[in-house]
Amino acid sequence: MRPVKSGLLALAAIATLTACNKEGSIEAGGIYVTRSTCPQVGIPAGTGDITLFSPPGRTDAAAIDVVATITNLRASCTEDAAFVNSVATFDVVATRRDAGQARQVTLPYYNVIAQGGSDVVAKKIGYVALDFPAGSVRASTRAQAIGRVARSAVVLPEDVRRELTRDRRPGDPDAAVDPLSDPRIREAVAKATFEQLIGFQLTQEQLRYNATR
Repeated sequence: MRPVKSGLLALAAIATLTACNKEGSIEAGGIYVTRSTCPQVGIPAGTGDITLFSPPGRTDAAAIDVVATITNLRASCTEDAAFVNSVATFDVVATRRDAGQARQVTLPYYNVIAQGGSDVVAKKIGYVALDFPAGSVRASTRAQAIGRVARSAVVLPEDVRRELTRDRRPGDPDAAVDPLSDPRIREAVAKATFEQLIGFQLTQEQLRYNATR
């Protein structure tokens, strides 16, 4: 899979300040938002659905065999002295064309840890099995994917943290200057921001179909 720009980094850029104040509160020094060390979770565009065709080689509606979708993606996060551990859970729901005999369909999915919104630093392929009961066109299952990031990698350097959290009062020369406009600060925040991305492991033909259907 090529590195992806998931768009989640924009959310991380908003949530860069760390303080003891109530999250989202407006204080004399500005608006305080808590930055989490946990990876943000998401499904990159174009990989949350998969379509299987029968016979192979056709892509018209009459040849659609199975359609599956990843949904209800959630994550829980724990930390220890060395690592930040993220456990993502998600459902896969599917429909098939014919309500015939009982059938099992196995689909591949990827579990990626991305850094800075674009760089894939770890990837693992997993599989989900969907069991269609006899006479039913629907099937669903639940799966989980585990991601782990070194705790040292998600901690901002002390000088960057001080710059992001220092008080900015009206009348100060740089009171209205976004600290993320500084390339050094922006790069440090991006480097310390991780995402856990889940999606179907698609072939080039399947990616093309999702992009053009």
